[in-house]
Amino acid sequence: MTQKPDGGAATAGSQTLSRGLRALELLAEAEAPMSIGALATGLGVHRSNAYRVLRTLEQHRFVTRDDAGLIRLGPKLTALARGVAPALHTAAMPAVTDLAYSLGMTAFVTVLDSDEVVTLVTVEPANVAATIARNPGVRHQVERGAPGHAIESSLTPAERAAFLGSPDFSDAALQARADGYAISRNEVIDGVTGIAVPLRLAGEPPAAIAVVHFNLPESLAGVVARLQAAAEEIALNYR
Repeated sequence: MTQKPDGGAATAGSQTLSRGLRALELLAEAEAPMSIGALATGLGVHRSNAYRVLRTLEQHRFVTRDDAGLIRLGPKLTALARGVAPALHTAAMPAVTDLAYSLGMTAFVTVLDSDEVVTLVTVEPANVAATIARNPGVRHQVERGAPGHAIESSLTPAERAAFLGSPDFSDAALQARADGYAISRNEVIDGVTGIAVPLRLAGEPPAAIAVVHFNLPESLAGVVARLQAAAEEIALNYR
């Protein structure tokens, strides 16, 4: 039997790939490991279909399961993340690590991807009782959260039109430009405050360096100063 190039086999293969990629997105966005039932619901498929997707991702070490059968992203994705903007990743890691441990907050770098911000580098400090997970690959719309506001504030009108379809800046971006930093509360995760400053490097997409915490820090100015110093350190180390 002859199949058309765009026939059933190609469609099924594309659908399987799409489900696998969507599964990785769901796991990256989740605040905790997911059950197979929750993954199936997120994918909009039967548990048996979700399990087939899961087995393939497990075989390639993109996901792992714990003793309770809950699913989380696997270490293989860390290697893939290093391949995205490798020079930025290398330059950012020391500064982000120092920022996270000195402030006791999860610190990370995000980059603009179309109309979304994507986490590229993240460090959760081990010297505090509790931290907020922020996995590499997590993405959300640019109009939500401090990193998105900071990135938008760094764009020119022409850049904003190219990336976001309009040269008109949001109120949050205009405020971030005036202040030199962006702050958000409950915009991405309920009960979480984000603080971010822009990070612009030649040859890299518009970016921001940020921290997240459960509460607004007592010394906001001190946190902003540390963020700005980290951005300057990354720029100096960038090759």
